[in-house]
Amino acid sequence: MSNIRPLFPANDAAHEVTKETIQEEASLWISKMDRGLSADEENRFIAWTELSYQHRDILFEFAALWDDLSVLNELSALFPLEKQKKQKYFNSKFSKYASAAGFVLAVLFSGNLYLEHKLSTQTAQQQFTEIKKLNTVVGQQSSFSLSDGSIIQLNTNSLVKVNFSKGKRLLTLVRGEARFDVAKDQNRPFTVTVGTKSFTALGTIFNVQKNSEQDMELVVTEGRVLITKANQLLDSIAKQIYQLPAEKLPGVLVTSGEKAIIEKNIEEPVQKVSLDQVQKDLAWQQGMLIFEGDSLASALAEVSRYTSTNFEIADSELANIKIAGYFKAGDIEGLLQSLSSNFHINIEKINKNSIRLSSTKKQHTQSTDI
Repeated sequence: MSNIRPLFPANDAAHEVTKETIQEEASLWISKMDRGLSADEENRFIAWTELSYQHRDILFEFAALWDDLSVLNELSALFPLEKQKKQKYFNSKFSKYASAAGFVLAVLFSGNLYLEHKLSTQTAQQQFTEIKKLNTVVGQQSSFSLSDGSIIQLNTNSLVKVNFSKGKRLLTLVRGEARFDVAKDQNRPFTVTVGTKSFTALGTIFNVQKNSEQDMELVVTEGRVLITKANQLLDSIAKQIYQLPAEKLPGVLVTSGEKAIIEKNIEEPVQKVSLDQVQKDLAWQQGMLIFEGDSLASALAEVSRYTSTNFEIADSELANIKIAGYFKAGDIEGLLQSLSSNFHINIEKINKNSIRLSSTKKQHTQSTDI
């Protein structure tokens, strides 16, 4: 035998290795084969298979369960097919050159094979599967890393459900707002369902705000996102995003620097937005809010998303004054002080969570910085 040092020494202690240990080692080897073995790893792998027949038996069993042709092809290359009679497929002593294809047939005929093995957390399906809920409370903003390398940043009072499998990456934005920085994986489309719509990408960065089941906004800052109905099959569609022209796609395609607004399930024409507008829409990602001539009523509605405080505006004239400026999300005291000094607004705290705003003198209609 060559001077290759096996992964585990082939000595008297080798037979003491438990079956569960060999299963774990086999799973790890198959995982490495899936991403490609280096020359050194290939040598150590062959040495490992020569430790015992049980090593090879379990290896081929796990390879069949892995359900990836690339792994079976690599095993076939490492262990060339020899002419064997079909009845030998059930022989527990596989020769050094047993073929992966032959073992797949054996698995098909031995119906209880899977029940004999409790796969460890290193199995293929578990490596791809991820089911969880991610959420923030009012006033909280947090980032989360997913198993595929994608990153989700949640705005205040938001909830996302994650359901990853080997063939799909499915998410649901239940409420709130989220930024999705999607890791590229053309074999597993990344789909976010929001109310009655779905947003699908293969590798991009986009922001979705859900205002209701029928009202939402999408801003794409990198790549392309396809908007379709939530119940539409997306397996084949997702793979065509980068192949078909926009007019042939079964949905609305939104690209980098564009914004889509959906109101009452009706998609408005996609807008090309300026860098300033993008920064305004996504300022929350830096913990800020930006107002540019917004009415006081709409500005306070946005502020209310980040606090449990309720604002009551005493009259419509006050509600319509225009304001502009930067505001730190959640800084209620700073906002009230600015409104009082710049707009002569009277601030009355009704209780712990309620504030009434009223005018101390006639308001000007022009925009004023806060």
